[in-house]
Amino acid sequence: MSAPVIAGHTLAFDGAGRLLPWSGWRRALTLEMDYYRTCPLDHGYPRFASETFLDADWRPSSARDDIIPATQNGLGILSYVKYAAWARADWALQTARLLGEYLLNETLTPPAGAYPSFTRSTGRRGRFPQPDDAGSQSDRPYEIEPDKGGIAGFALALLGSTLREEKFLAQALANARTLARNQLPGDAEHSPWPFRADHRSGEARGLVSGNMSFVMRLYDELVGAGHGEFEAPRAALWRWILQYQIPSVRSGGALFAQFFEDHDTPTNRSAWAPLNLARYLIERRDALDADWLGHARALIEFTRDNFTHLEFGVRVCHEQDEDAQAWGGINSTYGAVLALYAKAAGDAELAMDARDALNYTLHLIDAAGRPRDVAGNQNPGGWQEDAHTDVIHNVIDALRAYPEWA
Repeated sequence: MSAPVIAGHTLAFDGAGRLLPWSGWRRALTLEMDYYRTCPLDHGYPRFASETFLDADWRPSSARDDIIPATQNGLGILSYVKYAAWARADWALQTARLLGEYLLNETLTPPAGAYPSFTRSTGRRGRFPQPDDAGSQSDRPYEIEPDKGGIAGFALALLGSTLREEKFLAQALANARTLARNQLPGDAEHSPWPFRADHRSGEARGLVSGNMSFVMRLYDELVGAGHGEFEAPRAALWRWILQYQIPSVRSGGALFAQFFEDHDTPTNRSAWAPLNLARYLIERRDALDADWLGHARALIEFTRDNFTHLEFGVRVCHEQDEDAQAWGGINSTYGAVLALYAKAAGDAELAMDARDALNYTLHLIDAAGRPRDVAGNQNPGGWQEDAHTDVIHNVIDALRAYPEWA
């Protein structure tokens, strides 16, 4: 039986059965980032800012006109800011700036209503700016997802502080104020925000939104910048996470349901939300939670028990109950969070599991630097979040924990 091949790379394993890299990680990242430097501009922005489905020649999909601006660009900002610092690549900050300007200029809701001037979760390609009824995928035309405003808001706050540009901080502040104004206490069946809301009326849809860690990050960033108005909503959100959300992993993890923009089953749990909460706990440590290590372990074990499987003999992570594929975004998230936890806990076995998962996702980059979104995709390109924007920052996080993996 012939060895499996991904993106032109024949998978090879060491004597212990561990997946070997096809290239040094630093070289693989450089190849991909150099390829993305060739991305053409549309309306002054890299095309991958305003298009979610692209092939390797930067052509948009003729079958899909839906986009996911908040997640795709918010995580892209994190990736480019982290890459700039790690690789000492100042050019990457200019790309991060353009991704931020796209969010500011093209993706906001109208300046009135329950969620005014708020970053959109979904939209339509080729619209500059997005119209009022731009909702797509499983969003209804006027719906937004509050947690995605947290992702975009935190990314813009980070970008603003990195570049010292007030306009990005101002939008982060606007998102946070809208979130705080709409925040509810939450309980065992409700998160503090619904998964979806009509940006005009605030009408809610979906009792649970699993991704709360990025709203915490946004509140943290603004409190640290002197905005004391967010201390109370931050404390209330943390109480809900500690009292209800983290304990839910012991009884099935129902409070980690709903994250992905193209799904709306109320009980559809994701791996993305518990993993990113675990990363947040590991980074904040005792400053937030005296039992941060135990809580992070519980979140990771919940993910491993419910969302991991073998592909070509490698333990990888899939993203949600309704999708069992190891997309680049979630599998690199899994590898990064495992690496951060393994370093903090001194767990050598988990560190090797993390390296395996990340080696698998890095196999999606071909020799020309063109990534795929999932191993089953025979052609480079696809979902830009899974191919690129939600991958680079994860690899950088793992390399900060284990520099020798570069």
